[in-house]
Amino acid sequence: MSRIGNNPVTIPEGVTVTLEENIITVKGKLGELTQEISPSITVLVNDNLVSFSRKSDQKDIRSMHGLYRSLVNNMCIGVSVGYTKKLQFIGVGYRAAANGQNLDISAGFSHNIVLSIPSDVKLVAETEKGKAPLVTLTSHDKQLLGAVAAKIRSFRPPEPYKGKGIRYVDEYVRRKAGKTSAS
Repeated sequence: MSRIGNNPVTIPEGVTVTLEENIITVKGKLGELTQEISPSITVLVNDNLVSFSRKSDQKDIRSMHGLYRSLVNNMCIGVSVGYTKKLQFIGVGYRAAANGQNLDISAGFSHNIVLSIPSDVKLVAETEKGKAPLVTLTSHDKQLLGAVAAKIRSFRPPEPYKGKGIRYVDEYVRRKAGKTSAS
């Protein structure tokens, strides 16, 4: 029994959901998203509810039941409110600068890393004296936003001894004790 898949998705005000064959389209004030739905999942769009049901109880179909419900729910939230991720650059000499849709990262390598950000993601880089540089990413597409933030973090993930690296603002990095001298 899928507890998540059985819950209907409430459509926020100002959002339209249309279903054509196996493709569901969600439009809102922030943009438009589409998702292909497996033929083993039945989708019903009523006044302001989207409900999902499955045709059989096989394990892979049960897992898709909850998955598609969550994807459509994230799409509805994204086009109405949007998503935000913030990354901190912690370390001496670690910097980030935004040049349009390009992010210039200085993270201790011999050369700067220049990453081209997709046009659906809005990029803001802030540098304040005495504080770690902060990169804010906003988008209506939760999957794309998470992939871009993970790519930026992958250049220098936080290390457990000094805590240096690129990390999410709300991320907790478990610290380890360093070497102790034998006396």
